[in-house]
Parts: sequence; C-alpha cells; structure tokens
Amino acid sequence: MQLDLNLLSAFDALLEEGSVAGAAARLHVTAPAMSRSLGRIRRTTGDQILVRTGRTMTPTPYAIAVREQVHELLQQVQGVLAPSRELDLGTLERTFTLRWHDSLVALCGPALLSAVRDQAPGVRLRFLAEASVDTPELRRGEVDLEANATRPSAPDIRAESVGETRLVIVMRRGHPLDRGRALTAEQYAAAEHVVVSRRGNLSDSVDDALARLGLTRRVVAAAPTEAAALEFVRGSDVLVCVPEATTHSAVTDLGLTTLPLPLELPPAPIYLSWHQRYDTDQAHTWLRDLARTTLTRHGAPS
Repeated sequence: MQLDLNLLSAFDALLEEGSVAGAAARLHVTAPAMSRSLGRIRRTTGDQILVRTGRTMTPTPYAIAVREQVHELLQQVQGVLAPSRELDLGTLERTFTLRWHDSLVALCGPALLSAVRDQAPGVRLRFLAEASVDTPELRRGEVDLEANATRPSAPDIRAESVGETRLVIVMRRGHPLDRGRALTAEQYAAAEHVVVSRRGNLSDSVDDALARLGLTRRVVAAAPTEAAALEFVRGSDVLVCVPEATTHSAVTDLGLTTLPLPLELPPAPIYLSWHQRYDTDQAHTWLRDLARTTLTRHGAPS
C-alpha cells in the first residue's frame, strides 16, 4: 500500500468538519478536490467514513473510532516535518554518549559536566573508554562525540581540530635523570620506557624519531591508558612520553616531573569528531560548542 500523507490531512479535516465543503475550506482546496480525497480514503479504508443523513453527513462507527488516532498521527507527522523549534535547554532531557581519550576525560570532563549541569540539568553525559580497535559506533549513532588524536577518514564523519599540545617526558621526582636540565636524545634512549597504547603496541612515533638518529629505546611495558602509565612511572624509574596539556594536574598529584622531549616531533593534535547526521541537531550543536570550548580552554591550547 502506498500512502499519501495528504490523505491524512484530508481525513482529519473531514472528521473534524463533518462535511466535504467544510473540510475543503479548512484546507484551502476546492470541494471537488476534497470529494476526490474522500473517495480515495474510502477505497483505502474500505469504509464510507461519512454518510449522508438528510442535509448533513454523519461519521460512520469506524470514523468515530479512529478520529482521535488520526488527529494524533497528523500532529506527529507535522512535528517531524516542521522546522526545528527553538532549543529549550531548561527542559531538555537527553543522554549524550562521548568516547574521549582517557586523559581528556580526566582533564576536561569535569568542566564540561559543570557547564552542562548549569545550562541543561536534564542532560546526562555517558563517557566510554576507547576500544582497543577502531569501532563503528560513531557512524551507527551510538556515540555522539569523539575526542582524541586521530582524525577520522570516513567521508560521513566530521572532524574539527580543537588544539594541539607538545609531547613531554614524565618521570618520578628523584629519578636519576631528574637533574633540572634537559636530556639529550642519547640519555633519553638509554632509559627504560612505558608507552601508552590502547592496542597494546610497544612502539610509536617516538621510536621512529629515535631511529632517524640511529638510536633505539627499551620499552618494558605498554599501558592502555595514560593514567595507568603514570602509575608505572610513579613507582619506578621508567619514563613515559605524553601530551603536555594532559599532565598538569597529574604531575602535581602524583609527585612527578616533566622535561622537554629531545626529539623533533610535531605537536599532538586533538580532534573533536561526530557523524554528519547531527550537523543540524540543535541539542548536539549546543553540546559540540561546549565540548569545543572546554577542550580548547582546558585540554588542548593551540
């Protein structure tokens, strides 16, 4: 069955007005056009809908039974097809799912949640840990926003750079190399290291940079999150290389210190990503703006 939504409007008008002429005037169409619509409705439903009783038309029992349902359906269709209404943050109730790099959750999550609670107390945020492999939840609409150092390549995924930060070396205070001065590449390579990799990789771009200098380092562990890697550093003489922006509070809280990385490496980027289906979603746009501001201000200064 092929349905014409115009028939729903005609059906509702006929039931409300109780006459072809009244329904035609209500919808600003001619009486013959409304009569044709009534004929189509009768053929579609198999019911007369309106029957003549003297000078008036009376709805059939079927028409009376479905009157409210038809009216509600028409309102729902109009709500779906109507232009977007003004977003009312005070009454907005929605749960957003965010998959951010763990260090960005720790660094920027509290500020984002505070801003959301101030403006839209009915909104909830659900942060997910990054998976060990690339997952399609962003494209499937199961994740609303991603924030990490990877720029998506899929054409239907939007990606916006919200900043960048240089890489630094983190070590415990009192480490043999903690002498208050920068390390040489040779000193850095000679130490033992832990790397951050959600996939469990034991090498990264730092090793490529060292190889260009004819140097190698000994990686003794790979940690799935930056927080876990910093705990390794806190309790031993291993070093870790992480984005500077994410270390400020952790270094102070854990008794760690940082030094510049003695290698030529580009800054680590931070991308905010979402699926194009949300480009014109007012609530999603509002959250993106808050996330962009929070990440730029607290987590990824350019």
